[in-house]
Amino acid sequence: QVQLVESGGGLVQSGGSLRLSCAASGSFFRINFMGWYRQAPGKQRQLVATITSGGTTNYADSVKGRFTISRDNAKNTVYLQMSSLKPEDTDVYFCRGSMDGYGYWGQGTQVTVSA
Repeated sequence: QVQLVESGGGLVQSGGSLRLSCAASGSFFRINFMGWYRQAPGKQRQLVATITSGGTTNYADSVKGRFTISRDNAKNTVYLQMSSLKPEDTDVYFCRGSMDGYGYWGQGTQVTVSA
């Protein structure tokens, strides 16, 4: 069984920074990619950023230049460094992982950016 555990969400003022972490644990052979998605109430979950096992990154246009995704392969952990945060970045952020061809979600962590 695979688990993705997120941490690092919270309340921050506009212009501030936060770092999210997601640690993968359980039984798997290979992590294909990990990433972050976000979801507002009543809306679809949307991609924020992903990173492959080889380090290739992909970002939503709305976060390019402000967010940076990285990973520590030894710790099976992915990070999302969020800077220059805006009130519209307020959402629940979910970690996504693909291990051995199967997809998994974390439980989500709330990020709230006050104006």
